[in-house]
Amino acid sequence: MTTSDFDYQLPEDLIAQTPLKNRDYSKLMIVDKNSGKTQDETFKNIINYLNKGDVLVLNDTKVIPARLIGEKIDTKATIELLLLKELGENKWECLSKPAKRLKVGTIISFGDGLLKAEVIEKFDEGITHVKLIYQGILMEILDKLGTMPLPPYIHEKLADQSRYQTVYAKNIGSAAAPTAGLHFTKELLEQIKNKGVIIEYVTLHVGLGTFRPVEVEDVTKHNMHSEFYRMSKETADVLNLAKKEGRKIYAVGTTSTRTLETIMTKYNEFKECSGNTNIFIYPGYEFKAIDGLITNFHLPKSTLLMLVSAFTTKEIMLNAYKEAINKQYRFFSFGDAMFIK
Repeated sequence: MTTSDFDYQLPEDLIAQTPLKNRDYSKLMIVDKNSGKTQDETFKNIINYLNKGDVLVLNDTKVIPARLIGEKIDTKATIELLLLKELGENKWECLSKPAKRLKVGTIISFGDGLLKAEVIEKFDEGITHVKLIYQGILMEILDKLGTMPLPPYIHEKLADQSRYQTVYAKNIGSAAAPTAGLHFTKELLEQIKNKGVIIEYVTLHVGLGTFRPVEVEDVTKHNMHSEFYRMSKETADVLNLAKKEGRKIYAVGTTSTRTLETIMTKYNEFKECSGNTNIFIYPGYEFKAIDGLITNFHLPKSTLLMLVSAFTTKEIMLNAYKEAINKQYRFFSFGDAMFIK
């Protein structure tokens, strides 16, 4: 299986640059995972495809305004840092740009010294470990100095930073949004709950893997970076009962999917736990946790496209993408959605 097997041609004008005014007015393609049959819908009507007793699992991670633009104290050269993962004791894993200008001991200043970062280790691919130096509360400082770490294919400035955050975002720690969840409004979630659908939350902090393309042609040789996940006892109990009773479990997004599949693979049941996962799901993987998946349209040759292809087939998924292109669906983070069931 090669990375090129998951390539497709996308007109650039179908890459959504800004979110729709109304989150739940995006298009929704319903895909039958067995037959490949598709149906065009509006996202707010997803409630019609959910039944009483179904469990909808969402990722409640919250995106940090983690993109910082500063300057080296010695040369005043402009440096961009993207905070990826907290390592403890004010140390962070970052993507740095341009990485070649940094060496161990370099100090970068942000906001006239309101925040400083000292480089303590350097790695390949622009990865840097820094120690943050500041007075006060870090998240308040990041709210002042940082911006949302939008993917590189989005060139428009985001007018409202909260639009790159789900309405149920709670646990701070992500370097990117779990974008399938961006379509939900509080009102829609309330309607879904009132129908008798059970809504549960897991946490997976989206990290470096989101920003890294697959650079090897042999899919099996790609190394996934690890991301932190957590599940509560209450959620585990609800999901185990649903499995026992044969009710459907639907994951909202590839991040929720990876969390659920990680736990089920490790324990053969859902369980209160936390840890780091580098699970890589591609065709041939046998799903153990989920019965359906709500997701966005993903980049060519990406691990996310491989995951959704594994849930159905590569042929069905690429045919659905071809249809979406013909019907002018919007793609990627601020784009339209798909419900594979």
